[in-house]
Amino acid sequence: AGPGLEDRRVEITGPVDRKMVINALNSGANVWLADQEDATSPTWANVIEGQLTLHDAIRGRLEFTSAEGRQYRVAGETPTIVLRPRGWHLVEKHLSHVDRAGRRMPASGSLVDFSLYFFHNAKALIDQGRGPYFYLPKLESHREARLWNDVFTFAEQRLGIAHGTIRATVLIETIPAAFEMEEILYELRDHCAGLNAGRWDYIFSIIKNYRGRGQSFVMPDRNHITMKVPFMRAYTELLVSTCHRRGAHAIGGMSAFIPNRRDPRVTERALEAVAADKRREAGDGFDGTWVAHPDLIETARGEFDAVLGSAPNQLNRLREDVDVTAAQLLDIRSANGPITYAGVRANVSVAIRYLEAWLRGIGAVAIDALMEDAATAEISRSQVWQWIHQDV
Repeated sequence: AGPGLEDRRVEITGPVDRKMVINALNSGANVWLADQEDATSPTWANVIEGQLTLHDAIRGRLEFTSAEGRQYRVAGETPTIVLRPRGWHLVEKHLSHVDRAGRRMPASGSLVDFSLYFFHNAKALIDQGRGPYFYLPKLESHREARLWNDVFTFAEQRLGIAHGTIRATVLIETIPAAFEMEEILYELRDHCAGLNAGRWDYIFSIIKNYRGRGQSFVMPDRNHITMKVPFMRAYTELLVSTCHRRGAHAIGGMSAFIPNRRDPRVTERALEAVAADKRREAGDGFDGTWVAHPDLIETARGEFDAVLGSAPNQLNRLREDVDVTAAQLLDIRSANGPITYAGVRANVSVAIRYLEAWLRGIGAVAIDALMEDAATAEISRSQVWQWIHQDV
């Protein structure tokens, strides 16, 4: 798995602005996912300042003073850092290159994020007993995994770093990737640390890919698409069994519920929902999970501690009982929930409010006691489109 990735039972995710980074590094989580993708609005300032923040954090000199004069500093042992760059589909218009045909083209957002981080920090991370680790988003096929593997091998050779030092966890968050988990692990076999069940983008991917295929692919209100519905159960159980059969970590996803320190009832509801979510994941064989807020770490860790005990993971649970078919992955009707006026209003509200924040440079937003990012906003937007075009 790589030094510092043996025990991943609780991973906290978040953007790479200075205050949020300090909070994540002080959170007590095992891993921090430094998110330059769905939780970051990709303004040029956010992209570059995020890299500078990571550079300072890795060297132990990250500080922040708020407008009110409150000081933030990193203290004590910190989580292992795993960077999530932007996906292959995004470009960075502020940088360009000339391709083989002599055309000037915008740079790949993926390669800009990866290269800046790796070039400036890989050796420092290795010297600290950890390493350059990445989450790979939005993959749709093993060919994209092969491309990442080529990038990793080239980068290691160029900097004189041992082959296989880079470790990557692939987010299985598109419906095409769900059919190629084995192939993705194979293509990244020298660099792969595991797979993650990216539930929200996965739901969006299904809507996007099958939005015009008729009523059988129409999903109900978002709050009815839970991890317990059959097609989502099929997806997560297949992921765990595939990973453990190949000796790779299976990492669970993020419940959208977040606490509110000013509202005890909201906090109680969030803790109950997150506890149930993590209890299910730990019981299913996942080796770790995501949370979006430091106050959720204790709850998530408690559920995984109850199953893992002192063991760092559950790789020995092969889940040989799992036998998932293509039909089960595509059984969208199994969600079997209503489409309501309240659901339409909620989707419109989230889409508009999130987009307003995103245009202001904020990529992760608390809306109605839920943590919303680009993935959940895409669900909200695409569901409304699908409902209209399918005459719901």
